[in-house]
Amino acid sequence: MKPVEPIFVADLFGEIHEELLKLLRGLSHEDWYKPTVAGSWLVRDIAAHLLDSDIRRLSFQRDQAPMVPPDKPIASYADLVGFLNQLNADWIKATKRISPQLLIEFLSVTGAQVTTLFQSLDPFEPALFGVAWAGEETSSNWFDVAREYTEKWHHQQQIRDAVGAPALDSRKWLHPVLDAFVRALPVNYENTQAEAGTQLSFVITGEAGGIWTLVRRIDDWQLFVGVADKVVCRIEFDQDTAWRLMTKGLSRDQARTKLTVQGDAVLAEPLLGTLAVMA
Repeated sequence: MKPVEPIFVADLFGEIHEELLKLLRGLSHEDWYKPTVAGSWLVRDIAAHLLDSDIRRLSFQRDQAPMVPPDKPIASYADLVGFLNQLNADWIKATKRISPQLLIEFLSVTGAQVTTLFQSLDPFEPALFGVAWAGEETSSNWFDVAREYTEKWHHQQQIRDAVGAPALDSRKWLHPVLDAFVRALPVNYENTQAEAGTQLSFVITGEAGGIWTLVRRIDDWQLFVGVADKVVCRIEFDQDTAWRLMTKGLSRDQARTKLTVQGDAVLAEPLLGTLAVMA
């Protein structure tokens, strides 16, 4: 068992972006207007959201344009989520005027430029955005980039689900997503009381999976990679369940049926509320 390590995916951005373009170019007219698991968003809306992510990143980070100020102060995590949700809704409404073909053309430009930007960053310098769902106000570039990779992967997977395209679920594509997502566990367990030294193991099965362990310290939980020696709760679930659970793709009740829990089942409950997206 050892502490979790940085995740380096800047060089993978270009490849996953090419997979997205290949997917979108192969869609029929009907495919673009199919519903997805992303709330009310259609396939075309997810593609538009991915374009928005690229544009914001290039504008605010590469070009250092002033960020859009909130209408009211952001005093809590809920305020931040509300602000981002409104930004997303405004963008999706406006992009209803953009054709699928033009969305592809725009993405072919912005995706390559975002890849170049991420490859240029020092992974250990402070990031433009902290990874809030992991409880961080300030993050290193490697984590910010890994978070952006999880967005690119899981939104593309939502499109793939909607149109019946093969999943990108090999270890190459999905393991970095899961490795990033489990960084949300310590903050989601922060109100779970246990004696110092208590160990919980999370076993994600499948080619892209792994084993992670939370260890209770005096005031918080610390995440490790590997198997603990004295586990009081062992939670096993497959890689498909893992990414869907942490991106609002499964309800608590649905997810509960997909877990195998050994030991103190009460300690498995916080997992069911763990999200690695802003929600």
